[in-house]
Amino acid sequence: MPFINIRITKEGATAEQKQKLIEGATQLLVDVLGKNPASTFVIIDEVETDNWGVGGQSVTKLRADAKK
Repeated sequence: MPFINIRITKEGATAEQKQKLIEGATQLLVDVLGKNPASTFVIIDEVETDNWGVGGQSVTKLRADAKK
């Protein structure tokens, strides 16, 4: 029973985009590992950019600094 956890920043991914992620991740496990798609679970966690850090800075700050 494969379990895939996708974490993305919460910045407006559409339901259609999330559906494509679920389909694509499931198909990857089918193609590479021969897993049964009916028993493959995919969870998408959306994380606020204030709660996601890179290089000691929040993504919120990094994106704001990039706009300057």
